[in-house]
Order: sequence, then C-alpha cells, then structure tokens
Amino acid sequence: MKEKIKDMRKFSLILLYFVAVANIAFAQRFPVVGIIPIEAAGTGVTSEQAEEFTSQVIAELNSWGTLTVVDGENAEFVVRSTLSRQGNNFVLSAETIETRTGRRLSTTTEQAASLNDISVFAFSTGIIEGVPVPNYLIGTWQSIINMRDGPLVSIIEFRADRTVRVERYDTWEHRQGNSLRYEGFGTGTYSYAGFFSPRTMTINNQPVQIDAMLNIHLRLEETLPEQAVISRNRLGIIFNSDKTSFELVGGHLPCGRNYDGPSVHPSAVIGFTHFTRIR
Repeated sequence: MKEKIKDMRKFSLILLYFVAVANIAFAQRFPVVGIIPIEAAGTGVTSEQAEEFTSQVIAELNSWGTLTVVDGENAEFVVRSTLSRQGNNFVLSAETIETRTGRRLSTTTEQAASLNDISVFAFSTGIIEGVPVPNYLIGTWQSIINMRDGPLVSIIEFRADRTVRVERYDTWEHRQGNSLRYEGFGTGTYSYAGFFSPRTMTINNQPVQIDAMLNIHLRLEETLPEQAVISRNRLGIIFNSDKTSFELVGGHLPCGRNYDGPSVHPSAVIGFTHFTRIR
C-alpha cells in the first residue's frame, strides 16, 4: 500500500511538472501564420511574378525567428494577397484574417513602378499587424551585479496578467567608506509591447535594434528609501536568440548609489540591466 502511495505521489509530481512546462511552452509559442500564394490579378502581371514575391515574403517572415510560417490555410492567421497593375504601378494588397473568428486583423497595400521597388520588409510588417506577439517576459528572471563587498541580486517574476512579483531586490549605498545593503521584495505591474522584427530605438544619438518595449512600476519593501517606488517607462529590451536572457537599454532598474567615486565602483548610480531566465 505504501509503495502505491509513493508511486501515486511520484506520478502526480511528474504530471504537475509537465503541466507547468506545457503552460510555459503555450505562453511562449510562436503564432502560426498561413501565407496563401499571391494571386496575379488582371493584365500586366504574371503568375511567375506573384510566385516569386510569395517566396520572398515567406523567406522574410521566417528570417525573423518569431513566427511559424506555413503555406496554406491550416493556420491560426491567414494572409490573402493580390498583385495587380494600376496605371504604371504594381500594386500589392493583402488582408490578414484570424481563422478562429473570421475577423480581419489588418489590411495593407504597397505599390511602386517596379515590382523590385516594393519593400518585402514593409509588406511583411504590414500583413502581421494585429497578430499577437508572444510575451517572452512571462517567467522568473534574475540579475546579478558583482560588487566588491558582495553581489546585488534581483529576482523578478513577470506574470501573464501583467503583474509582477519581486522575490528579491537588493539595494545598496556606499557613503564615506561605509556601505548599506538591504534585501527588498515587493509587487508591481508592467506593460509589454513586443515586435516580430526588431525596431530601432535611438540611445545617445545612436540607433539600437530592440525586440520589445517595457514599462514597469514596482512598490518595494525593506529597501533603501530611494528605491521604495520604482517607475520606468519605454525601456528597450534586447533578447538573446533563444529568449533565455535579455538586456535593458535606454535605462535600468535602479538599485544603488555610490557617493565615494571610482575607487569603489565606476558608476555613481547602479542599476539592474542584464537578466537571465531561472524559471
């Protein structure tokens, strides 16, 4: 009887593990977009031109690495397009439909005197407008800043309902040769705007390619007073290729201040910028 109970407990733990993994995988999975071959409409265009542009669009979308692209209607979202001539211009028009509801998510039109002058990137960006971007922040992330007197650690869980649980948030201050350190915790909210293809953000007059934008608002306890409330808007996010780490650009999550110069730390203000997924 005891062995049966142990086996049942073991099975339950395994089942819970796979349910948790499945939930994470579902939250992070790529949208499936079906590209119907572009239709050559009217005179002045050929089926070969339409087929060639269809191939270019599929290649462009696949290169982003954030969509599952299929050829046909067996998908969550379907794109139907036509290529035609109006006067001296080639005109490429498309609509994107959500298969489950039949709802039109977007329409887009690109035109140019030459088919080669129609931007594949601009057209591809237009047709996925309205397709929901996966929230790759969902999960628990850790940031560590190594200081001379020990590491500063932040552990933050981003939830699907746009709330935040701060498991740990170290704050630190160095003044007149003495350091103060507190292990804080708290709650908060955030908003996330992801992109299927990187967008350009200007930082210090330099263009930077980012994958998402983040607004975050935290209320913390057991921290230095300066970090009791943290509110940061329009932080850029750069993910690594498998979405297991990210870098904040255009700002940071502040956690400390150094009043004693570069002999203690190169920066006067210390903040968390690099995070790694831990759960």
